[in-house]
Amino acid sequence: MAERGSTGSISVEPAPTERGWGKLLIALAAFLFIPSIPQLRALLPVEQTMVLFVPAVAACALVGWWAGGRAYLAIAWMAIATLLAAQPGAAPGAFANLVRGWTLLLAGSFGLVCLLAPRQPLFPRALVALGTTLLLATIMSLVGPVSASQAGQTVGEEFGRRNAETMATLNNVIRAYPKEWGELSAKVPRLADLPAETEKELSVLAGWGAEVFPALLALQSLAALALAWAVYHRLGRARLGPPLRPLREFRFNDQLVWGLIVGLTIMLLPTLKTLHGVGKNLLVFFGALYAVRGFGVLTWFMAPGSLGITLAVGFVFLWAPVLNAIALLAFMMIGVASLALGLGDTWADWRSRARPTS
Repeated sequence: MAERGSTGSISVEPAPTERGWGKLLIALAAFLFIPSIPQLRALLPVEQTMVLFVPAVAACALVGWWAGGRAYLAIAWMAIATLLAAQPGAAPGAFANLVRGWTLLLAGSFGLVCLLAPRQPLFPRALVALGTTLLLATIMSLVGPVSASQAGQTVGEEFGRRNAETMATLNNVIRAYPKEWGELSAKVPRLADLPAETEKELSVLAGWGAEVFPALLALQSLAALALAWAVYHRLGRARLGPPLRPLREFRFNDQLVWGLIVGLTIMLLPTLKTLHGVGKNLLVFFGALYAVRGFGVLTWFMAPGSLGITLAVGFVFLWAPVLNAIALLAFMMIGVASLALGLGDTWADWRSRARPTS
């Protein structure tokens, strides 16, 4: 709040700033490294998520410079983003060009939204920037050299390339240690079918990933914008908007429930069968948003840190030969419960009924 001093000038209170790097660094590491897990490589659109994160930080730094922040911060991040865009990357070709174009459109749209709506919280800005990017990408697919069908074919080829790399790595390890593999397979007969089962699993995941590619890309983009916003506000002195709220307080406009309703309607009506692809993507995108909202409700009512510890233990169990099925089932149950809580929060507003004691 501004106050008028004795000399008549206006003194402005310093804007609130985010503090602490611990949880942010964990989230950033998960965002950057989890997509390299073979199963997630076969499902998630962007494997090298740095290409989403860096341009978003550069956009924040540019807007911060315009708002009176440090010039060198904007110049440094713009230089990093330019170098990153100029590198061919691990997957050169048509898919890399599609991802590069998307990241530039997303960062540019987010920067413009931050300039035009400085008082809005992060999530509405990110949604508007995402919608603008989708609109521009759709227009470019209609009038540009790469059509939507060609882009879909490129996505399928990229998933096939990733799966081929994963299987080649697995087969090379087996061939490099034939004696050890034979002894291990003799002790655990199920391991003999590991290559075939892995190839089948990756193929199924790649099929799902191709079908809901737009929704998953949108979710990865929102995560990149949120992380970029948090990182910038720990590096820059000029604020771009209100501080990012904790996950336990995450909520959004209740009208977004119509996205789920429309997607469900499309999937249930036989007359809209040609739009089933759109319906699947709507269900995945808005379902994920409501699951995150429900996860925030869970975090609100549980003891601080308990849910995070539970998820970390479950993630470790995913790599255990026997316990991985139990851990996967537990994650599925948490996901379903979070989705139900998030949807229910639209009408019940769970967090206003009772507040945690600690």
